[in-house]
Amino acid sequence: QVQLVESGGGLVQAGGSLRLSCAASGRTFSRYAMAWFRQAPGKEREFVATINRNGMITYYSDSVKGRFTISRDNAKNIVYLQMNSLKPEDTAVYYCAAGRGLASSYRTTSEYDNWGQGTQVTVSS
Repeated sequence: QVQLVESGGGLVQAGGSLRLSCAASGRTFSRYAMAWFRQAPGKEREFVATINRNGMITYYSDSVKGRFTISRDNAKNIVYLQMNSLKPEDTAVYYCAAGRGLASSYRTTSEYDNWGQGTQVTVSS
């Protein structure tokens, strides 16, 4: 198992940038595919981005493609989400998640076994 703690959320104006971090306390971080999800009030939890074990493969939702970048540093047990050109519709609680591998169902929450507590991102217009 791996424990995950997100940080880096906050309030930013539209067009601005934030970088979220997810720190893992497990001993086998490099064995996990990692992902970011987000959940806005009244909405289902939504897939944002995922990255495979060695960081060579990434996938993004259409809504963030070209604006967000997921990356990982296995030596530091950290996964990042760099968010640029932020829009008000990006406002949500952002969650870090860990799964056993990058599978075809990577967009679904059921693919991931471990979740962080979430960090709030608010984008003002």
